[in-house]
Amino acid sequence: MPSAAAAIAPVLLLVASNVFMTFAWYGHLRVEHRPIWLIIVVSWAIAFFEYCLAVPANRIGRTVYSAAELKTMQEVITLTVFTVFSVTYLGERLTWNHAIGFALIAAGALFVFKGPF
Repeated sequence: MPSAAAAIAPVLLLVASNVFMTFAWYGHLRVEHRPIWLIIVVSWAIAFFEYCLAVPANRIGRTVYSAAELKTMQEVITLTVFTVFSVTYLGERLTWNHAIGFALIAAGALFVFKGPF
């Protein structure tokens, strides 16, 4: 039986990796006065740390979760991190369309983990 740490560590590592990746992909949207080549280089440097967390997360997580469960977990975490990021860092507001869309994705995740089939 896998340990509790093997079940929780991937979640924590994926959350941390998603923070890095969200900044790599979207953090530059507030930095419009820099050349695109510099934005790309900085984004790749940030993404390096994302990979340093995501790869072990999936390696450790594979002892507890299927690949489909890991990918589903990743997507739900990505949406959660992105939602917090877009509201707090980018100053965007969430709409009912966002909430409904995210809820449908969460419902899909529920089927992957606990589906009736």
